[in-house]
Amino acid sequence: MSKVTPATRALTAAGIAFTVHAYDYDPDAESIGLQAAAALGEDPARVLKTLMAQVDGKPVCVVVPSDQEVSMKKLAAAASGKSAQMMKPPEAERLTGYKVGGISPFGQRKQVPTVIEQSALAHDLVYLNGGQRGLQVRLKPTDAQGALKAIVADVRA
Repeated sequence: MSKVTPATRALTAAGIAFTVHAYDYDPDAESIGLQAAAALGEDPARVLKTLMAQVDGKPVCVVVPSDQEVSMKKLAAAASGKSAQMMKPPEAERLTGYKVGGISPFGQRKQVPTVIEQSALAHDLVYLNGGQRGLQVRLKPTDAQGALKAIVADVRA
């Protein structure tokens, strides 16, 4: 497994301190984020999942703790829209350049607005997908927010 991905290159270029953590990815897991947390031996609240959605038809990246679900109503409001829905996997893969299970908010083909669940900022360090299945990067959530120019909001269901 390569530890250099578009995500790690983007973090390095932005001068963000991070560490890389590989784990055994289970493609059959019911929840990819929860499986990653278990494999890393981490609290699911610190292992964030990256989801792709659409707000009023425009792509939005949303980052939430792996043990949380997203409220589409709250996401739409956070992104100054009226309605939100999850993006279909093939569309998310085409837009980001990553495979589902390996979608990182960093180094996507086209940078889109990003919303980070506010509870993620309560931790000193969090894990985010590193740009491939079975690869996580650990960094300060405030660094992730800054690098992504992310909106911080309560988007939990």
